Amino acid sequence: MSCYTYFSIVALTVMSATAHGADSPVSFRSDIAPILQDSCLACHGAKKAEGGYRVDSYEELLKAGDSGEVPVAANPNDPGELVRRIICEDESERMPAESEPLSAEDVALFQKWVAEGAKFDGENPGQELALVIPPPTYPAPPEHYAHPVPLTAVAFSPDGKAVISGGYHELIIWNVENGTLVKRIPNVGQRVFALSFSPDAKTLAVGCGEPGRSGEVRLIDFVTGEVKAVVARTGDVVLDIAFRPGTSELAVASADSSIRIVDIQTLKEIRTIASHADWVTSVTWSDDGKLLASSSLDKSAKVYDGSSGDLISSYLGHKESVRGLSILPGNTQIVSVGADKKLHRWNISDNKKVAEVGLGSDGSKIIRQGDIVLVPCADMRLVSIDLKSNKVAQEFKGNADWVLSTAWLSGVSEPANQMVASGSFDGELKLWKASDASLVRGWTAKP
Repeated sequence: MSCYTYFSIVALTVMSATAHGADSPVSFRSDIAPILQDSCLACHGAKKAEGGYRVDSYEELLKAGDSGEVPVAANPNDPGELVRRIICEDESERMPAESEPLSAEDVALFQKWVAEGAKFDGENPGQELALVIPPPTYPAPPEHYAHPVPLTAVAFSPDGKAVISGGYHELIIWNVENGTLVKRIPNVGQRVFALSFSPDAKTLAVGCGEPGRSGEVRLIDFVTGEVKAVVARTGDVVLDIAFRPGTSELAVASADSSIRIVDIQTLKEIRTIASHADWVTSVTWSDDGKLLASSSLDKSAKVYDGSSGDLISSYLGHKESVRGLSILPGNTQIVSVGADKKLHRWNISDNKKVAEVGLGSDGSKIIRQGDIVLVPCADMRLVSIDLKSNKVAQEFKGNADWVLSTAWLSGVSEPANQMVASGSFDGELKLWKASDASLVRGWTAKP
């Protein structure tokens, strides 16, 4: 049976003009790349390339697979192997394999795009699809949540009057005094994994994404809630972000195993660091911005020159995944935590461990305030460690699930009024007194 009986070339031409407009050219970025990502990438990507054929970038799309057939022919009257496969009626040949055929509208877009010369309208034909596709405007979040969202990121507002949590395609702002909903900021990634305010406290950087599909950092005007820009787009979720002190540089840790340094003023990527072999779980700068450090599921923690990105040190003492770390004042030591249930304190110069503190549970991304380190733990505790004694100083108890995130409200007039926030897997947001670890209030962080 002919592969062209499913759609004739004439029918395709008519449909393409109807579906997309006779005078409107088809865009690879906006029209073709999203179809490839949704329907083709799972079987024809860099990690899995059925038939030796890949579609994860425009450049790869044009290369023949094992069959040697030209995917997109130079002659507009010959649609080439790509269109032949997607219109084929024979299920043994039609793509996507073992799935429903593409819609008539999608097929029409492909045929019209090929007839117009299969042009690329992006900046770099070698970029992966996730980076070529224009940043989306995300759907409005639900008015009410049926179930809470795990709180993988929390932060206090610069004025200390609000605490921010991530929702589903949104940020949710809560009143610190009574836990009531203040406002909702939509149009962010499906899940929020990191929050950080710029040094001038005007821009909130949001590390977010959809697991296994996309990641990005959205820069939001915190007063207006407007998305000012989208930077550091990746093929998997952004897990952590950190501003370099005194600069507009932002370090971005991603599940695609990379670290990107971007300038939020110019919106340009300064460099990419590809030193890890697995998810980069956290990034942090030294207090003076001279050093950058990262942790990863590859069981390592690494230190880099903050200006060049050159690798300085690599610590392998955890023997398990590393999930959080901090560079201590003086730039000579690091503290790090992970799946081995310990906090390690080690020298940057020789990668030697000088102390360890038992946590009793897996630790996640940590924050440091002076000589105190806060460690969210999987056994439903938030642990405070005193770096002067290398001992557990306090335990914030009261969560009913894995504590995933924490934030510290400092800078208030009275030290006794300093607060700590914790977010857990079950969506509970809790506020604590930093001085004695007593619970101030808590609530389920869902509209």
